[in-house]
Amino acid sequence: MKYRRLRQDELESLEKEFVRFLASNQVTADDWNKLKAEELEKAEKLIDIFSDIVFEKVLSDVEYMEYQTPKDIKTFHFEEDRILLNGLLIEGNTSFDFTQGQSPQQMLQQIQLSGAQLKLYTAEKPYSRGRDMEIFEMMENGALISKDGSLFKTLEGLKG
Repeated sequence: MKYRRLRQDELESLEKEFVRFLASNQVTADDWNKLKAEELEKAEKLIDIFSDIVFEKVLSDVEYMEYQTPKDIKTFHFEEDRILLNGLLIEGNTSFDFTQGQSPQQMLQQIQLSGAQLKLYTAEKPYSRGRDMEIFEMMENGALISKDGSLFKTLEGLKG
């Protein structure tokens, strides 16, 4: 298994896709029930294979991700051979928290009132474990997939 087995709730949300997967492997509903009852190891192996297929598809489509902590935002752009990072860090004393979902205007006002400073930073690195595996590990550690990369692009535009 390359990634991890889908959790029960993830598997349930992909029930139709799993049924199609079983059918494409010539496993009928009766066969599946029999496998679960009599050959659990084989049934689990099919779930493992399906899980890897799902993750391969999801990971291959990821272009942008975001990771937020109370004082830091990291945005990532995944290119073919490297990861680009644009980040925003709050330096200084403030009660501001990026994870609270405030509007940009509220954020700036609260940061300015506290006297804290915003620091924009960037980095890049080549993949050390392969693109999909690095994206998977980041996702497992709390990074969220961004559909349009708007936050990354906004920070990119601030680099001027």
